[in-house]
Amino acid sequence: MAELLFELGSEELPARFVVPVLNDLEKLFVEGCKAARINHGAIKTYGTPRRIALVVEGLSEKTEDVVKEVQGPSVKAAFEADGTPKVPATKFAESVKLPVEKLKRVTTPKGEYLAADVEEKGRRVIELLPEVLGACVKKLPFPKSMRWGDVEAAFGRPLQWIVALFGSEVVPVIFSDVKSGRETRGHRFLSPGWITIAKPSDYESALEKAHVVADLSKRRAMLVERLAVAAKKANGTLISDDGLVDQVLNLVELPNPVVGTFEERHLDLPPEVLIQEMKSHQRYFSLTDASGKLLPRFIAVSNTPVKSEALSVKGYERVLRARLTDGRFFFDEDRKIPLQDRLPKLARRNWVQGLGSMAEKTDRIRALAMKLADLAGKGAQRATIERAASLVKCDLETGMVGEFPELQGVMGREYALHGGEPKEVAVAIFEHYLPRGANDSLPTQDAGALIGLADRLDSLVGLFAIGKRPTGAKDEFALRRAAIAVINLVIGKGYRFSLSAALDASLELLGPVLANSKAKPANPPVKVQVLEFIQDRLRPLWGEQHRADIIEAVVAAGIDDLVATHQRLTALSAYVSRPDFSKLAATFKRVGNIVEKQAKDVTKAPVDASKLTDDAEKVLNTEVSKVRDAVHAAIKADDYAGALAKVVPLGPFVDTFFDKVMVMAEDKALRENRVRLLMEIGGLFGTVADFSRIQSES
Repeated sequence: MAELLFELGSEELPARFVVPVLNDLEKLFVEGCKAARINHGAIKTYGTPRRIALVVEGLSEKTEDVVKEVQGPSVKAAFEADGTPKVPATKFAESVKLPVEKLKRVTTPKGEYLAADVEEKGRRVIELLPEVLGACVKKLPFPKSMRWGDVEAAFGRPLQWIVALFGSEVVPVIFSDVKSGRETRGHRFLSPGWITIAKPSDYESALEKAHVVADLSKRRAMLVERLAVAAKKANGTLISDDGLVDQVLNLVELPNPVVGTFEERHLDLPPEVLIQEMKSHQRYFSLTDASGKLLPRFIAVSNTPVKSEALSVKGYERVLRARLTDGRFFFDEDRKIPLQDRLPKLARRNWVQGLGSMAEKTDRIRALAMKLADLAGKGAQRATIERAASLVKCDLETGMVGEFPELQGVMGREYALHGGEPKEVAVAIFEHYLPRGANDSLPTQDAGALIGLADRLDSLVGLFAIGKRPTGAKDEFALRRAAIAVINLVIGKGYRFSLSAALDASLELLGPVLANSKAKPANPPVKVQVLEFIQDRLRPLWGEQHRADIIEAVVAAGIDDLVATHQRLTALSAYVSRPDFSKLAATFKRVGNIVEKQAKDVTKAPVDASKLTDDAEKVLNTEVSKVRDAVHAAIKADDYAGALAKVVPLGPFVDTFFDKVMVMAEDKALRENRVRLLMEIGGLFGTVADFSRIQSES
């Protein structure tokens, strides 16, 4: 067994390239090894702005011998009628180095063919690796590639060196004008010379001696630790931002944070503006005091420790000073024009081709949000919703949002307050974007939540209607995130309205613009597609807390009332731990299966007690009558646990019914009456879940 080191060294890669390219390199290597029959052990990846690398354990020196079945010509084409071999038979025998009589016959869908078992000897792995590694480099995808010199090959940035070692032996790999060897580079400034790697196990420690922390997890831990030290030095608390940490992580090979300051006069700008200015343009970390108030300090991360930290900090401060001055200019200029005066400009801003302008979308959001307020019993919020919904997209026309799209909503809130709008209107403008992600907070007020729902539903329905639904690899308009936000908003805020009715209202509002579009009629209908799309988001969203089959059972019973759906899931999941759950589930599943098969041929009607002939079915009907009203009352009160508690005791009576009674009796009247009895039982627990979806032992 031997180790393999494969490193590609280049000019500095953009930070966003490093991790995806590392993942792709590992994937390509695994696929190449599989195709070449090279067995290997664990793979460890390394990445910095100047290198991506793999160290692979447990590679065998030689691939295993294998026996393959090689198919030749058809028997009909290979032999004469008397069995004499024809040319195809003799040629095939020669190719596999066997006498014709040693060839075997195999039956295929196309008929009988000649075949032979051919042994393919294993090869030395060192002979196979050049092709495997060379293919990895050639196939490695980059968001953008570059060419250099007069070569045709392209890479993410100009390639400078390749290290390829199998044990202590160099693997010959050539890409463009670069040949592999055993020499790598350390830190660009602290260790500019070449470093010789004797064997793969020396790689990480050799780079650390050359001031490069190539292990991503180690470098991240070092960065986080040093940021904490710098924050303490600045008497502040670091604003947590994992995304910024990940970005800075791949901008440096040896993180060295330094603390700088900016002018306190800028603290009268909204804190989000200051944070975004520091983050987006400069990759600086922001600090707060003990009360959570933004401090006029920042942490910048350098790739190199410097002798004069003060001089380094001065440079960071000078660059930021210009950025904050620009931000103040945008802020002051934007406030000269009230938000409502920007409304006409939205008519000139196209939203999506085929769905009208941003002004038209704003009108739909406002109308749909007020409709949702009525459906959710929040009619008292109509005035706030109407005003806020009219202004929610106006900040798109401001200089600040043009510079920092991430500040949508934030600047709308600030400019609304400056323009004298009521606080609840300003808050709704900001909160209609919440939640922005899976872990983001929900709106604190109903107005923002309902406007946000309307915005997302309009996007979902409109984009599905013009055929722009997400694909497996592409979600250009973040519709998956929009659907998850709809779910979290409705359940988190406890809105009890029909999702189907909300989609109908959205479709009605979109009617005029869709009529003018060239979109083909959707098949299946748009509402069905969107409902299924939202339903598909429920499974992964709830999958960590609940069994997959329980989720399927509850979702299959309907998701029109999302709050009720979640309550039903919680109630049913609580029953999973019961010792008798498996048997009960099997019993009710049997009921559901019979109803599903037979109910279509049976008209819906009350059970006729006079046609109950067997004691078991009489007793079951009596027990159903006892709990029917209580179950319906519990469901009406959203007490799904209580409804299940009423239904579950029917289990033994149903079992006895199945043991004693022939449901599919020859007498049609008896058969239909028994099916109706099962339909009534199925209706009792079917409002909670479709038990036929539950995996249980019979």
